[in-house]
Amino acid sequence: MKRVLALGAVGCLVLGILVVVAANVLVVQRTDHLVTPDAAAVRSAQVAIVPGSLVRSDGSLGAVVRQRVETGVALYRAGRVGKLLMSGDNGRPEYNEPDAMRDAALAAGVSPEDVFTDYAGFDTWHTMRRAHDVFGVTSAVVVTQAPSAARAVDLARAAGLDAQGLVAGDGGRAGREVLARVRGVIQATLRPAVVGGPPIPISGDGRSSWAQVAPAVVPG
Repeated sequence: MKRVLALGAVGCLVLGILVVVAANVLVVQRTDHLVTPDAAAVRSAQVAIVPGSLVRSDGSLGAVVRQRVETGVALYRAGRVGKLLMSGDNGRPEYNEPDAMRDAALAAGVSPEDVFTDYAGFDTWHTMRRAHDVFGVTSAVVVTQAPSAARAVDLARAAGLDAQGLVAGDGGRAGREVLARVRGVIQATLRPAVVGGPPIPISGDGRSSWAQVAPAVVPG
């Protein structure tokens, strides 16, 4: 009996490893031609989607999300995108990724009407699905670090976006991403519902998406 149980445990472990490997290979193969570290290789698109990450208690950006915002701003300045969509977590009143990201973009000189905020970007699938369903995005450059770029673009395309990925540095947790791609494949396949909301057309004025009035900023 013990031997049977041991063999069963080994079988489950092997199966789990195979599932993880298959999911990672699938995601990378589906997006390899769509992800680049070279901003000059990016096709023009409606918007740069900037997924959120850690914001400190004083409202300053953590290193990962700062890289993303800076890369998105550079795309905007180069004329590759016309808008920025800052999508992150604001599930608690005291924690607000989108506003911190927006304020950093404004401080860098981006026009207020070109910066949109999405306060329900609780994970990558929420961000991409809401970009399509709520903001009416059709084409986008997803700006994120190398480990998460393939999954982010795969989910964006599953959400109905003509998406490319621009690598914003090598930060992030590569090991964690190996398992995150398994969840990503499930989401891309099942396409679960996300938090909805009234339409906020990306073709309009970004300030219509703001939950709070941005403070006065001086371009840096």
